[in-house]
Amino acid sequence: MPVASLPTPVGPLAVTVEGDAVTRLAWDSGTQGEACALLEEALSQLEAYFDGRLKTFDLPLAPKGNELHQAVFKAMLDIPYGQTRTYGDVAKDLGTYGQPIGQACGANPIPVIIPCHRILSATGLGGYSGAGGLDTKIALLKLEGGYPFLL
Repeated sequence: MPVASLPTPVGPLAVTVEGDAVTRLAWDSGTQGEACALLEEALSQLEAYFDGRLKTFDLPLAPKGNELHQAVFKAMLDIPYGQTRTYGDVAKDLGTYGQPIGQACGANPIPVIIPCHRILSATGLGGYSGAGGLDTKIALLKLEGGYPFLL
């Protein structure tokens, strides 16, 4: 399966493509497999995002996860660049509780592209499962201007 990485302000990010979709993004600098057009496009879009030139990713995605995870991933994709929602907001929309929303965020296999960093707790930042934890979440929110008192 094609995998390639690029350096970013939040560390090296490796993108994995399976079939005709992006299935994983991880903090890793490894590469393996053959390059493909989708992998190159994903790296190009990530570079444009971190340069401030891209606000919305346009990639076919196939994140693994159960039915609730898939609903949360879709809800995260619906949050516009530079905006945030709380775990409770998403939970209310999906008819569940905040804790399962947080668990789905933590299980997100394609962070940054599926923007789990845009989900906050009602009283602060909440958590972040990507490398660097909250420092990475803060960096992504600052990049997007999505958490004004951090700017």
